[in-house]
Amino acid sequence: MDLLGLVQPAVSDLEVAGRLAAAVGLGGLIGAERELAHQDAGLRTHIAVALGAALFGVISVHGFDAYIQPRADSNYQVDLTRVASQVVVGIGFLGGGAILKHGASVRGLTTAASLWVTAAVGLSAGVGSLVAATIATAALLLSLLGLRAPRDLILRKFSRARGTLVVTLREGSNPAGVLHDLMVLDDLKLQDLSVDNRREGAVVQADLVGPPGTDLNTVIEALAVRDDVAEVNLG
Repeated sequence: MDLLGLVQPAVSDLEVAGRLAAAVGLGGLIGAERELAHQDAGLRTHIAVALGAALFGVISVHGFDAYIQPRADSNYQVDLTRVASQVVVGIGFLGGGAILKHGASVRGLTTAASLWVTAAVGLSAGVGSLVAATIATAALLLSLLGLRAPRDLILRKFSRARGTLVVTLREGSNPAGVLHDLMVLDDLKLQDLSVDNRREGAVVQADLVGPPGTDLNTVIEALAVRDDVAEVNLG
């Protein structure tokens, strides 16, 4: 509605199709990067989020055009921000499903954040703010791709080394020897140490934490040469 109280013309079907297509294209760019990073929430998930958010945006802005009249002449009250606000809340459930705890580390935070931004991109495209949607997509892709190498460098230089060690012993072997070797590791701390006694062989699991630059693969090499160890994995 303009300042004179006149009803604005409804958006055309062609413009709606263009907004939805823009959401699919921009969401697909973000999803492609996540797909290349071997994340579960990849191309199709991000496209679906962007498309759904765009459709919600179109509905919230133009789905009630027939009811837009001066308040003095109507009992209808249309809040154009209501649907959009529910998208912001609802995307949290989908993002939460992308976050997984694996041993001492948490994975999926970046993907969850990208889903959240993708929803905003789709919603922005849905309400017609294509420039804002494009800028947000470019900024997110720049951070995901351009900051990967500096992030890896910072992690190698300054971040503490972390990993989840899983040692499978041969059938009938006593885990005491492996536990002793883990206890005497230099500069490494053990967290959540556990022993699962199984018929086919005990399984020792521990989260390792070491100083920056520590090569945790040396732990694998030291344990793999033991006669009582069947398999060693570090995740």
